[in-house]
Amino acid sequence: MRVLGVDPGLTRCGLGVVDGRPGKAVMVAVGVVRTPGDAEPGARLLYLEQEVQAWLERYDPEVVAIERVFADVNVATVMTTAHATAVALLAAARRGLPVVFHTPTEVKAAVTGSGRADKVQVTAMVTRILGLDAPPRPADAADALALAICHSWRGAQSARLTALAEAARR
Repeated sequence: MRVLGVDPGLTRCGLGVVDGRPGKAVMVAVGVVRTPGDAEPGARLLYLEQEVQAWLERYDPEVVAIERVFADVNVATVMTTAHATAVALLAAARRGLPVVFHTPTEVKAAVTGSGRADKVQVTAMVTRILGLDAPPRPADAADALALAICHSWRGAQSARLTALAEAARR
């Protein structure tokens, strides 16, 4: 299963593509889309949308996995993250791709075995799982890959269970 992981952010949006199945994952691509903080918000969102569309076109994922926005004391940060999330969601919808959301705790648990892992631990495990020579930088890139790994491992299992349940219903 090819998964595009999106760690949403308006200043830095991590993108990572993984081909994976439970227990196995291979990195296809990783990057970060950066937008200048002094640009108009609409222009930043438009640029982000164009970049996400280009990744969808170039890497042709089967599903898009996005980190679920969680409440924070900094409302401005939550809002810009939500805007970036909406851009990725819209880009996937235009292509008819399914979108799944994973919480940071789910992602950490999937790649490290602990939902309380810190960023250093997540990055180390992403590097190890994918057999990379160097850790992906910045953290947004590693987080995007972690999202893609999480979904390729957990999503495939969920899809199989759903298919079995549907078959049993018939």
